[in-house]
Amino acid sequence: TFEGQLKNSQAQLKVLNARAHTLEQQGLVLKARPKELAAERADLLENRAHAQGDQTRIGDRLAILEAQMHTLRAATQAARTTHADARETRARLHAEQSAAQDRLTESARATYEKFKRSAADLLDLTGAETIQDLPPQDEIEQKLRRLERQIDQIGPVNLTAESELETLKSDLEIIVRETDELTKSIAKLRKVIHELNQEARLRLTAAFDQVSKHFSDLFQRLFGGGKARLELQGSADLLEAGLEIIASPPGKRLQSLTLLSGGEQTLTALALIFDMFRASPAPLCVLDEVDAPLDDANVERMCALLKDMAKEIETRFLIVTHNALTMARVDRLYGVTMIEQGVSRLVSVDLQEAVHYQET
Repeated sequence: TFEGQLKNSQAQLKVLNARAHTLEQQGLVLKARPKELAAERADLLENRAHAQGDQTRIGDRLAILEAQMHTLRAATQAARTTHADARETRARLHAEQSAAQDRLTESARATYEKFKRSAADLLDLTGAETIQDLPPQDEIEQKLRRLERQIDQIGPVNLTAESELETLKSDLEIIVRETDELTKSIAKLRKVIHELNQEARLRLTAAFDQVSKHFSDLFQRLFGGGKARLELQGSADLLEAGLEIIASPPGKRLQSLTLLSGGEQTLTALALIFDMFRASPAPLCVLDEVDAPLDDANVERMCALLKDMAKEIETRFLIVTHNALTMARVDRLYGVTMIEQGVSRLVSVDLQEAVHYQET
């Protein structure tokens, strides 16, 4: 290196200076001995001349080395300046790197908080191997805004959806199991309903045949003649068909019950009621104001038939009425009277016992 060469040149210069000094000393000694050293002086002068030539050359070399040393010092100073600049640049870059690392850490934290995924996971989702393979930033930001709008349209995320899904699956299994049980129960019920319908059709057919058989007789007893019958209309299925009463009082042609007068309709309805009680007797029958639309003759017929029915089917008939003829034909009367203002009292009269008491 130049510093090494400079040091070597300085060392050689010192050696030469020392040698020149030695020669000068020797010259002084030789001057004291001119005779003895004349020949040697000539040699020394010659050597001196050579030495001076060497000194000149060395001086030139030294000048060159000094120039090189000056250049090296300048280069060294420049290198030191460059090194200082490099250190400053390094410190600045280190600070920028630390700031960039902090920004990267904050960005990673914000990314995870926002997307619940790390940057590496998001990079894997894009299908890119490195960041350099990603699309331009503008395109990524545009796509991100579009996805954010879609997320906003979806609404808030249900964090308990997974547990709710498990609960719904469990509930669904229970519902499916219960549905299967209900389906089987429905099939059994349909089977039972079908069997009940069949049984009901058989019983209703038998009951209808039995009621139809005696309906005309009871009608004739109430009207003193005439004809009447029951018909099923609207459907071939007995359970869905409607019941139509076709009646013909004495002196009238057969017609629907709706075309008869009020009294005739009442007597026809009573004939059907008595016929049904004859077919299927019950312990008690309540008749509420059934004699209201009847004239006296028809009330007499009704009471006579009611008396016969009470004996035939052993059903107790309770009649709510204000008709004197009806009250005169019953066995017992029940009434409400008010002896004192605001005080009601139930009164019962046994007509059979009263008649027997009068006869005695």
